[in-house]
Amino acid sequence: MQEQTKWNNELDQKGYIDDEAEILAYIMEHDQTFSAMEIARLLVMAAKSRFQKDQGDRLGMVWMKRAADLDPANLDAQGFLNKSTWRAAEPFLDSLDFPPIRETDNRTTKKKIAEEYIVICRSFLEQADDQLEQLDNYHQGAVDPSQAKLYNLMLDAIKSTSELLKAAEEYEQSITGVFHTAAYMEELSARLEQVEAIKKEWAIQFAESSEQEKEAKENAIDELNQMIGLETVKARVKDYYQYLKFQKKRKNLGFQMKDELSLNFVLTGNPGTGKTTLSRLLARIFHELGFLPREEVIETNRSQLVGSYVGQTEENVRAIVSKAVGGVLFIDEAYSLKREGQTGNDYGQAAIDTLVSLMTGEEFGGKFAVILAGYPEEMRSFLDANPGLRSRFPQSNHIFLRDYTNKELVKIGEKIAEDNDYLLTGSAENALEERLERERVDETFGNARTVHNLVLEAIFRKGTAKDDNTLDILRFSILDGNDFKLPFRENRNRPLEKLDRLIGLHSLKGEMKTLAAFVKLQQMRRDSGLPAVPIQLHSVFTGNPGTGKTTVAKIYAEILKENGFLKRGHLVVASRADLVAGYVGQTAEKTRKKVRDALGGVLFIDEAYSLLSPSGGDFGKEAIETLVDEMTRHNENLVIILAGYPNQMDALLEFNPGLRSRFKKFFHFPDYNTEELLQIMTNYAETYHYRLSGDAEDYILESLKGRQVSGNGRFAANLIEEAIQAQSLRLSMMEDITLADADALSKLELADIEKAFLKIRNGEKESKGKSEFEV
Repeated sequence: MQEQTKWNNELDQKGYIDDEAEILAYIMEHDQTFSAMEIARLLVMAAKSRFQKDQGDRLGMVWMKRAADLDPANLDAQGFLNKSTWRAAEPFLDSLDFPPIRETDNRTTKKKIAEEYIVICRSFLEQADDQLEQLDNYHQGAVDPSQAKLYNLMLDAIKSTSELLKAAEEYEQSITGVFHTAAYMEELSARLEQVEAIKKEWAIQFAESSEQEKEAKENAIDELNQMIGLETVKARVKDYYQYLKFQKKRKNLGFQMKDELSLNFVLTGNPGTGKTTLSRLLARIFHELGFLPREEVIETNRSQLVGSYVGQTEENVRAIVSKAVGGVLFIDEAYSLKREGQTGNDYGQAAIDTLVSLMTGEEFGGKFAVILAGYPEEMRSFLDANPGLRSRFPQSNHIFLRDYTNKELVKIGEKIAEDNDYLLTGSAENALEERLERERVDETFGNARTVHNLVLEAIFRKGTAKDDNTLDILRFSILDGNDFKLPFRENRNRPLEKLDRLIGLHSLKGEMKTLAAFVKLQQMRRDSGLPAVPIQLHSVFTGNPGTGKTTVAKIYAEILKENGFLKRGHLVVASRADLVAGYVGQTAEKTRKKVRDALGGVLFIDEAYSLLSPSGGDFGKEAIETLVDEMTRHNENLVIILAGYPNQMDALLEFNPGLRSRFKKFFHFPDYNTEELLQIMTNYAETYHYRLSGDAEDYILESLKGRQVSGNGRFAANLIEEAIQAQSLRLSMMEDITLADADALSKLELADIEKAFLKIRNGEKESKGKSEFEV
């Protein structure tokens, strides 16, 4: 009751309720206990609020009709239905449209017009009976005086049309007979005047409501003001609008400017930030102020402009410019016209040259505006490389559209939902904001496009859900938090459980669990509004090859995702070859690309010390400096792990102080002992449903005892793989291999392990002069 009182007060004081979705969520929460009368009353309250904001609101209409069904005694709902039914009757008299009749017309023309009057009258009277019967029930219970007046006008219209029909028939007979007199003409004209007077009064009754429902076309600035966010952009466009109005007034007074203000713009921003929408608004501004005869925007891109043979590109550009004359040419991802390392078979430069020529030539110059759009960095590089193009786009006409905040995107989501006749509940808004934060990983985040997809996905999930006992009017009107939440998938393989199953690494496991607990608690404190201790998660993994560094790095990424620190939790493995290029300027871009791939996850750089090189001309230093910059730029959206031998890793960190200051977590991976190596072999064999015999296990322990093994886990995996091949050869030499049972097919015997040891020792000696198995 407290909530209903609050909404009633809000409706009385302001005329509307801020969030009608609260009412529907309240009904959904109590629909099993509320009576139909109570639900109808709440629906009427929500509908009245919607109508106060927009008289033609579709949701309000649906709610009112449902309220009338639930409670036929609800006067508000029934009154709305009456009014709605009468509003639908507005075109009732439209068919009474009679051609003019003149005394000067010849007999044939008069007869034809009289016959037309008769047809129109009879057709109207046939339909009027049905319409009258349909509305009669509503009229009986109507308390609205305007509806009673309309009903009486309808009766008058039927009566006057009947009289007009009689007069038309008599007039038509008088024309064909010999007793034609002016009296018939006068009678017909008098009855026609009666009908026209009723039509006029009928139109007056509907005029007020029609005027209120009629949406006046907004100008471009009004539409701009209604856009969510973009405050800086709005201010810039409004200033530009005022300046154009100022120049227009000066021109009308006879003043001239030698240097006209350019109508060409560059719009930069990530996907979904409103570049296309803003280009259309600019086109409307140019048209409204008379600078362009049309507000049409011709959208194009590289695929439509650049041809595949000599001369085709010029033809394409000219054809599209011809379509844009009088309006705006919008080129999306304009930077793609000039590709890096462009070959002679790529005609992107020809497209640019042709465009510049047409923008300044006599044929098309000044007759259309050009708006270029794309990512900020790419557009900056593109314009810097094309002085001829850059000079046509003054810096003052460069507008940057920043990414929307999550709050702004939720408001956009509300608008998208309303356009599809849905409202978002408070829980839906919170869930949508959480989804947006998960999606916001790198510059490919789609902003308004992403929220559009999420809302449509929620509507789809709402439609595929099984029916429950919820009222249809609620299921069809609102989206709640459950519609936006990702399907819960139980994680049967938790990261810490994976870590526990790894062989050895006892000290490292303890350190990793401590770090996981720290991250989890800091995230909980942050969610609770408490200050969180800064988390330094960039790490250095040191140890010999095969000690599990890459495996633990993958688990580390999963731990950080599970505890809410990373959004994706994936692992990207890189080496020197993935970061360092052979030419000046390419290494930084190559490194940044690898970082972009890893955003929201972990970038694992194996043998990171190889970035250092004694050669003065090496570009490894550039890769290191780029990594430091990217770590600062992306902060908590990226975790980097440097891996390698202990001594070499110390040298790498000492080389760059910025690197040393960002890597404060060190995890050492010791070599496996003999028992651990045997356990790794056993587990690896079991993965493929093989097992070691007792003699084989004893032989492995004895062979490795007191000896140094190079390769650790890799050596263990290689040994088992060689043993499996040896077992295959042994079994294939049986007289009848079909006699081998499941036990024989699965067991690795002592002989198989001996051959595996021998093959690894001999093979490594031949290829490297050194064995992974050293005595």
